[in-house]
Amino acid sequence: MRIVVLGGTGLIGARVVDLLRDAGHEVVSASPRSGVNAMTGDGLAEAVAGAEVLIDAIDAPSSDGAAVLDFFVAVARNLIAAEAAGGVRHHVALSVVGLDRLQDSVYFRAKAAQEALIRASKTPFTVVRSTQFFELIERLLDTQSNADVVRLPPAQMQPLASDELAEVIADIALREPQNRVLEVAGPEPVWFDELARQILSAREDPRDVVADARSRYFGAELGSQSLMPGTSPRLCQSSVRDWLRQLIPAG
Repeated sequence: MRIVVLGGTGLIGARVVDLLRDAGHEVVSASPRSGVNAMTGDGLAEAVAGAEVLIDAIDAPSSDGAAVLDFFVAVARNLIAAEAAGGVRHHVALSVVGLDRLQDSVYFRAKAAQEALIRASKTPFTVVRSTQFFELIERLLDTQSNADVVRLPPAQMQPLASDELAEVIADIALREPQNRVLEVAGPEPVWFDELARQILSAREDPRDVVADARSRYFGAELGSQSLMPGTSPRLCQSSVRDWLRQLIPAG
């Protein structure tokens, strides 16, 4: 099967590319590095031509301002046009659990607009909404802090390992389109601030963590359940404890 992965050099996309190639499929890893710019459309038609499946694992270069809305809308429109011309039979898009509850954030409004365009297109689709992956949470700890304190909203989440999310996306890409949203989550709920304390402890990072309701997540004010999946997500296996073992320094 010929499959094109947009964002094929990113954290999730690169792993999806490897998994599908290992399974014997013809996979095109499409990104600006390979001459494919989904925002401008440059190189897109050539990359998509003849593909049966298109996987969109692209993230915006910035989460701030109106530019992020322009980015996701332009990318969605360009992909929809390219896959219609190229004969794509399944559009798989990576999205975010809870985005309907986070519409005071321009980033999540942009993701919602992207999903709406995909649903309105003529190409059969599956939207994969994921909970937060551990690598993203680690990055957030360095953006939500000053020198001594990390401030995080008091909210629960079910984080997952990015490798397992990639496995789910690769599996869904090989199945029939669902024409609906599917949720993927980690196996267990944890409070954002408590997870942060455990990660910092494993990294031997001395910063304090404060649960602060005024702190925002990608510009959104969170309720306690804003990031939680619904009642029947597809569950990954790696637990918080599994992830923390990887962070503990050797020796």
